[in-house]
Amino acid sequence: MSLFSVFDIAGSALGAQALRLNVTASNMANANSASSSIEATYRARHPVFTAVMDNVDFEDSVGRGVRVDGVIENTGALRREYKPGHPLADADGNIYLPNVNVIEEMANMISASRSYQTNVEVMDASKQMLQRTLTLGQR
Repeated sequence: MSLFSVFDIAGSALGAQALRLNVTASNMANANSASSSIEATYRARHPVFTAVMDNVDFEDSVGRGVRVDGVIENTGALRREYKPGHPLADADGNIYLPNVNVIEEMANMISASRSYQTNVEVMDASKQMLQRTLTLGQR
């Protein structure tokens, strides 16, 4: 593996964590969005990542980055609250709220931002090593 492939690997991780941050921000923005029916209620979303490897045989394979396979919806139960005076209340007086756990989303956001920061530092360290390699023959 060359030092240049570090940029590809860290770059794919940066893209994946940026998507994770965007999805988490969307979940948090919609955490309290009420709806009058189960079908119209926002559901929490989560990205799915896969490690990209050189070979199928994982013992001798070298990592090549991360791939985003998609974004899935959380199939957990929605929150239902009895609020008969609410403008979106159904005939029974219930409103439906997303299945977003704000505490879990905050933990995801912290984890994603730290992972993003770590990959930026990996790219910076690789850049510094390449620059030092270029200056070896100058002395």
